[in-house]
Amino acid sequence: MAGSGEEPMLDLRRRHFLTLLGGAAMAWPLGAGAQQPRMPVIGFLNGASPEKYEPFVNAFLQGLKETGYTDSQNLIIEYRWADGQYARFPEMLRDLIDRHVAVIAVNTPAARVAKQIATNIPIVFFTGEDPVTSGLVKSLSRPGGNATGVTSMFGGLAAKQFGLLRELVPSASTVAFLVNPQNPIAEPNVRDAKEAAQILGLQVRVLNASTEAEIDLAFAALGQGMAGALLVQPDAFLNNRRIVALAARYAVPTMYQVRDLTAAGGLISYGPGLADLYRQMGVYTGKVLKGTQPAELPVLQPTRFELIINLKTAKRLGMEIPASLLALADEVIE
Repeated sequence: MAGSGEEPMLDLRRRHFLTLLGGAAMAWPLGAGAQQPRMPVIGFLNGASPEKYEPFVNAFLQGLKETGYTDSQNLIIEYRWADGQYARFPEMLRDLIDRHVAVIAVNTPAARVAKQIATNIPIVFFTGEDPVTSGLVKSLSRPGGNATGVTSMFGGLAAKQFGLLRELVPSASTVAFLVNPQNPIAEPNVRDAKEAAQILGLQVRVLNASTEAEIDLAFAALGQGMAGALLVQPDAFLNNRRIVALAARYAVPTMYQVRDLTAAGGLISYGPGLADLYRQMGVYTGKVLKGTQPAELPVLQPTRFELIINLKTAKRLGMEIPASLLALADEVIE
């Protein structure tokens, strides 16, 4: 995975502390003839926590490195983590603007807010929605304005995901869909899920969770047999190992959007390789720092989707994975 190369991984909180120290050092007066060029500063705003997004931050840093930028060497990164509290985005963005960042890198739940507030600062986004429909760009090929980035286009995956779940758990006539209602893509994700389920003759029960306590309540309901399987929305807060632990406790066959949760003990995941998308986001950020205008960089889309199955988890759940699914899998964890 990107970011696992020669340099040891730094703790993200420590890196942010060093960033602050670097910023303070730059404010100290230098002796005559000792002035050095000011390092560019970028803002990195994410709706999750550094612990949950460590692999993707590593990938982002790798993308920056490919364009010649290394954190704390010729670049300063100001990290801001909402830890699931999406209402904090406006204040975090205004703080980054006050710090005169050169570029703001954001993920899905913060992208629209950044577009509204940081109107004069280049924005490089990662989003799970259609960036044209959401108003982030004018078109994928010609973004226009001050924003560009990568899109995972999660909304279009619902039909495939529900089809895989039906094959995985044929006895399930109802599938629960866990979503974060604070995420702007929640409504279109739910709409896509219901349409996909209807075609397959399945029922969908939507469970909302934007806090740890609400995740617990959702699984308490699942433990009462309200659904035969669970699909988890692509959301920064819901990229959460607590869900993996609760799915194991309540024996709920659960599909995730990212490989990391399946590797951490989840049953199955289907979606684009997020680490590579974050690497591409880092590359775009580096290009913008070098002077390329966001309007000139087409929005990137995934070209490959991964089906990951964890046979250890299937065994603990007493499930036998159909041979047809195993044949389709890009990776089987044994």
